[in-house]
Amino acid sequence: MRTRWLGATGVRVPEIAIEGEDVETLDDHHIRIGESDIEALILEEIGDLEALHEAHLRGTPVVIRAAGAQEVAAALEHPEVACVLVPPGRDDLKELDLRRLKYG
Repeated sequence: MRTRWLGATGVRVPEIAIEGEDVETLDDHHIRIGESDIEALILEEIGDLEALHEAHLRGTPVVIRAAGAQEVAAALEHPEVACVLVPPGRDDLKELDLRRLKYG
């Protein structure tokens, strides 16, 4: 399983996680990993690149929701993104071959 740093928290998380199982969203600005509640920027899509960059500079973790392979790949192209949350039942997305998706 590939991991990334969760902002400036000092915690590593799966780069692709099942929402509600691996990472729980508490509200629009907080996630729970294990016993830890963490402030985060949670977005429905990659779009506001300025918000991503600002959050990254502050050390705030950036979490993106994605429902399909292309959305996951697009989110993970941004180094500011700590974790991509996929819906329950989409364990297949955790096994994506990102190189193959990008380069064929």
